[in-house]
Amino acid sequence: MDGDGPVNVQELVEQASGRIVVLDSERRVVASNVGLEAGIRVGDVDDALVVFVGDLSELRTGFTAAVSHELRTPLARLLVLLESASLPGARVDDLLEQARQEVEQARELIDDVLFLGELETGREVVSLGSTAALPIVREIVAGSADRAANGEVQLVVRGRGDVELPLRPRMLRVVVDNLVSNAIRYAGRGATCTVELDTGRLSVADDGAGVDAAELPRLFERFYRADPARTTRGTGLGLAIVKHIVTSAGGTVEASGAPGRGLIVTCRF
Repeated sequence: MDGDGPVNVQELVEQASGRIVVLDSERRVVASNVGLEAGIRVGDVDDALVVFVGDLSELRTGFTAAVSHELRTPLARLLVLLESASLPGARVDDLLEQARQEVEQARELIDDVLFLGELETGREVVSLGSTAALPIVREIVAGSADRAANGEVQLVVRGRGDVELPLRPRMLRVVVDNLVSNAIRYAGRGATCTVELDTGRLSVADDGAGVDAAELPRLFERFYRADPARTTRGTGLGLAIVKHIVTSAGGTVEASGAPGRGLIVTCRF
């Protein structure tokens, strides 16, 4: 599809390299290249890509509004800090350090939005061969040691050295870094975060604060943060990026846990 123009459903189906089913906003089959009749249950079709055709301009407007809302918070805090620095007796060095953190928060959000956009437009190749996972996991954990120590979170790595995952090295780094960062940020002081590798599986589990069962299905939505996490720093895009990368590589990702019993995010390939 180009720009804001309408979706050419027939062209979409004809150009598809795999089996594709196109549904309208009411989840009715409107086109396919696998001989489906309208009304058939999509669950009957194995390994089919399902495309939902809706109001693209509405989706784009909603995403823009969400990004704008998320950017306002660090920018508003930055303005207050800069104004405070000009007051008599202000602790300028402390205020400037807080202001620097707010700029970093805004930069991180912008970087995540741009990266997610690249993933969704296909400009970033996710899966290209397989990558030995353990060295990259250890690299990310070592690089996260200072953040973990500041948050009083212990990091543990478990897994075999022969485990390979169907992701490019850069994509695997992004997945592991986002999952570990999420645990450090939200698990709480005194928690242990365990990164575990097995054949076709990567999991990051913590024994910290946990998440209410009702919140679990929404953790991978853009900008979604469970209520206790709303006051913590983070872009709200980390798990959305993880899901997009894993599913683009043909895998699945799920979250489990409970309040006070930690959170486990499992990626299967």
